Amino acid sequence: MTDQHHRAAVLGSPIAHSLSPVLHRAAYRALGLDGWTYEAHEVDEAGLPAFVAGLDASWAGLSLTMPLKRAILPLLDEVSAVATDVEAVNTVLFGADGRRTGDNTDVPGLVAALRERGVEKVDSAAVFGAGATATSTLAALRSVCTGPVRAYVRGALRAQEMFEAGERLGVEIQIRPWEDARKAFDYPLVVSTTPKGATDHLADDVPGSAGVLFDVVYDPWPTPLAAAWSAAGGKVVGGLDLLVHQAVLQVELMTGRPGPLAEMRAAGEAALRARSAG
Repeated sequence: MTDQHHRAAVLGSPIAHSLSPVLHRAAYRALGLDGWTYEAHEVDEAGLPAFVAGLDASWAGLSLTMPLKRAILPLLDEVSAVATDVEAVNTVLFGADGRRTGDNTDVPGLVAALRERGVEKVDSAAVFGAGATATSTLAALRSVCTGPVRAYVRGALRAQEMFEAGERLGVEIQIRPWEDARKAFDYPLVVSTTPKGATDHLADDVPGSAGVLFDVVYDPWPTPLAAAWSAAGGKVVGGLDLLVHQAVLQVELMTGRPGPLAEMRAAGEAALRARSAG
């Protein structure tokens, strides 16, 4: 596998902040995959079809971030069951026959990140946001949450999308307005899928008996909400945890070799420290 050139990359817009190249390159080094390269490419929805069409046989796979997780669907020959469930693809694999297969490692990555921190089951949960990551969270909660999930979202359209996602996934979901987000802190598990800054105003309202917070932001870290949560004695799962666990699965799908979790996490942590220092 090392005597042939294989290419992979992460696509999105914006993409300069992505840690995916750091994680995947660390995996290649640890696995001795000298012939593998992994880059980041700025690609938006309009440019996605031409980019994918221009890839040659050296390409093994793609990682996708916003806003491409749903835009890629019409360009694929096959989509995995989990990606079909959440209507979002974050991983594209290229077969020897040129077929393009879409998969989603966010869902099992979420479950793995929670399990690593000792969260196996909760009786209820709350979710902030209504995008592709929020839908993946609902899918992950099917195996974690035994009771209802309350989603706090902005706008009627987002509310309807989340309600429909819950019905499609078989999740008992209750939709609430974003203005009531503080009420989520009564739940044993809160998952924030919103972008950086969106939950900063909630930091002062974290209760002294905080449960578990899973905040998918990884840069800057900790977020004000995550810092307040830790200070209150609550357990925090961070965005780097999700990023690493889903990337471990991507490495295995693309290379056929198990992703080296420890080496990938160490590389990600070092990169974030360097950013903070800079």
